[in-house]
Amino acid sequence: MSFIMKMAIGCIAAFAITLILLKFLPGEKIILGHDRGRKYAQGSEVNIGKPTGVGFYFILVFLLVSSIFCFLISPVTSDKGFFESGNVVTGLGFGLLAVLAEMVTGWLDDRSKNAWNEYIKGALDFVVSLIAGFIVVHFFGTRVYLAITGTYFNIHPVLFYILAVLLFVVSINATNATDGIDGLSGSLSVIAVITTFIMGFLAKSLFDDNALLLVVFFVPALIAYLIFNFNPSKMLMGDAGSRSLGFFIAFFLIYCRIPLLYFIVGLPFLCDGGISIVKITVGRLTKKKIILFKNITTPLHDELRKNRKFSVKKVWFTLVIAATVINLLYIIAAVIVRAIGA
Repeated sequence: MSFIMKMAIGCIAAFAITLILLKFLPGEKIILGHDRGRKYAQGSEVNIGKPTGVGFYFILVFLLVSSIFCFLISPVTSDKGFFESGNVVTGLGFGLLAVLAEMVTGWLDDRSKNAWNEYIKGALDFVVSLIAGFIVVHFFGTRVYLAITGTYFNIHPVLFYILAVLLFVVSINATNATDGIDGLSGSLSVIAVITTFIMGFLAKSLFDDNALLLVVFFVPALIAYLIFNFNPSKMLMGDAGSRSLGFFIAFFLIYCRIPLLYFIVGLPFLCDGGISIVKITVGRLTKKKIILFKNITTPLHDELRKNRKFSVKKVWFTLVIAATVINLLYIIAAVIVRAIGA
């Protein structure tokens, strides 16, 4: 099968299968939970009772389609001869298994009658991140490219491992905290993954053609979900979706060898959900003696809704447009840098 045919069939399959599953929600009573509401979250009461944890469906479809077309049908087996260690395709397989593990832990919480303790969820995220850190160091090596210039350098394996684990943990939690507005977390994830691939292509840091396949399968599956999640939403991705999306964004950045790009593609997540995590963490560690961002309701989308009186659609539009502009400006800057260098 030609590469273009693989892309076309996989793209259509990812979208169509996800769309059908979410339309009919097979096994809903067994598989899904229902939203319990979020304490202190602005406007969360409107979501109470909606099916949640549907990330189970679209993440599973993405992983199955990726497995079939990346590993079973004319798989890419060559590392092109210049990567430091391990087998890249094997590492990709283990990485996708880690995405599955992150989805399952979130899904089990979504379908439980009572929300899991946040420390338990944090511990599970940390364990998955520790394992994923070993996977990326062993199979992908420790070379890092600067996306905007294409120059690269090597990081000591121990330091790379620590930073990779940190990236996984931050991305998981920031993406999860951003998932409080219909369509927001999913839309930002699509933008982040597409930008990562474009910058990896410009930096010539991509491992193999599987990077393009992952984008082509990931985006349609998520768009199919967003059809049901745009305001007013009919269903929610839950932790099964948000936590695995955050993990995959970090993994894909490392897979494309441009993890520092998270400061660009992850900036919307950091500004929205990330500041909420920092505020809560510092407050607890200091027993509320130090309260950061006193005059800002966090996450940022709650500030816009509660204090700025933005509608849900306006919040989504504002944050998604801001993310799109930031990413486009960075891509344009990279193109200019390369044009000057040439």
